[in-house]
Amino acid sequence: MTAPSPSSSPPPAEAVTPLVRGVAVLTALTEAGGTLSASALERSTGLARSTVDRITATLARMGYVRLDGRDAVLTPRVMELGNAYLSALRLPSLLDGEADALADELDESVSLAVGDRDGIRFIHQATRRRAMSVSFRIGDLLPAERTAPGPLFAAEWTDADWSAWRTRRAADPTDAGFPAVPPRAPTAPTDFESRAAQARRNGWSLDDQLIEPGLVAVSAPVRTPPSGRIACVASVVSHTSRHTAADLRETLLPRLRTTVAAMETRLREAAPPEPGPTPTGLAIWTTASKHELGRDFVESLARGLTVLTAFGEGRSSLTLTDVAKATGLARATARRALITYEYLGLVAAQDRRFTLTPRVLSLGYPPLSRTTLAHLATPHLRTLADRLHEPTALAVLVPGTDPAEIQYLAVAAATRVLTVDITVGTRLPANRTALGRALLNTAPHGYALADEELESGLRSIAVPVRDRTGRPVAALNVATHAARRTLDNFLTEVLPHLRTTADHIQSDLHLASRFTHVPLA
Repeated sequence: MTAPSPSSSPPPAEAVTPLVRGVAVLTALTEAGGTLSASALERSTGLARSTVDRITATLARMGYVRLDGRDAVLTPRVMELGNAYLSALRLPSLLDGEADALADELDESVSLAVGDRDGIRFIHQATRRRAMSVSFRIGDLLPAERTAPGPLFAAEWTDADWSAWRTRRAADPTDAGFPAVPPRAPTAPTDFESRAAQARRNGWSLDDQLIEPGLVAVSAPVRTPPSGRIACVASVVSHTSRHTAADLRETLLPRLRTTVAAMETRLREAAPPEPGPTPTGLAIWTTASKHELGRDFVESLARGLTVLTAFGEGRSSLTLTDVAKATGLARATARRALITYEYLGLVAAQDRRFTLTPRVLSLGYPPLSRTTLAHLATPHLRTLADRLHEPTALAVLVPGTDPAEIQYLAVAAATRVLTVDITVGTRLPANRTALGRALLNTAPHGYALADEELESGLRSIAVPVRDRTGRPVAALNVATHAARRTLDNFLTEVLPHLRTTADHIQSDLHLASRFTHVPLA
């Protein structure tokens, strides 16, 4: 287990108060599904309205939230914090292939979870797209006693860990501290300690409708070589219309154990990671932001959050000197941030080395881990449409169509009397649209034009949007009436803004898809 939470002990004298408050705002936004008004943040955090406004302004400057009217909205950029933890952990990137393959073979959801104090937190989800499917997300925290992985982790708990669990159960009888699960029923089982002992003996564990009626799961531990301690727990999750808990144990547990063995081999044979890039230019950026925003920019919050991004692949355990060097911060600044994070339970310290804990995933990750390309692109489309006073759209190729067709995923209208009116879901011939040409790789110099080919007077320019591998997955366009803009005007005034918007969408997509699957819509 990690350091005590701020609710159970006062913060140390050297804790950075604005950083504590910023984490509280991010946590509140996460638990609310990603969006809260300033007044709701004021109520949920207990902070003064002026403090909330300064924190959200700083988070907006960092790109972690978007200020939409009175609301603060989490953006995909905040996922870089959770990505830092997941890349330092390495388990998702090493084991997700086996988990996904098992999900495909069994046609059931498969998850990977790690222990987080007296709970479990998901680090990978391979879900089935059904009308009735599991809705848990990467980063969701569940009480250990109501899950299949929980008894396996509890089998390694110390007496202090068990004492902390009993204290939490008594203080939170309805599981209000776990917003990802329904409230605990008064008749909920109380035999968790015996379940943990049984899991220790068996080497596997069951969840027979402990979360909610109908949900069942079977779990097995993936152990770290050579220590043999649990690295994570793999689970197959279903519902009682497909499998009973006993059926999961008898028919699917053997296949799960085979996959777990393959995962343990993968961990044993994995080569040491090469350290990735670290944050750069922090001091220059924070100074410029402070000059621009004045007291509305909380510099200690911005610098403190950047400390989390010092960790990553090949940098799972860092000394204070390592953190200061990676971020460019003074040792004293980095030290106070690490003390604050240790108090908040986001960082663990041992032998003068620091590691991120699973609790980092509570900073914005769960509501964004199920985002779609259409959802993350929409705010950027609106910004572009407002800037150019022209409608914009995002479209993809429709698989299996001959001749090829495009389908619109997201649109942003313009305040014009004469405007392009195409709705989400509309299909058009790919070869007669700029969007289609950008996706069919027929676009010269990375853009495509369509001049009154689909309809008289309709002129459009488009650029591709690429995934992490560089493959075009969608296209973005601006359309207008031919009387409003010449082709030269499209190239000199519209195309630069179009490319900048595509870059912003791609940046969000690359962050969101590093450890999660981002569907189109």
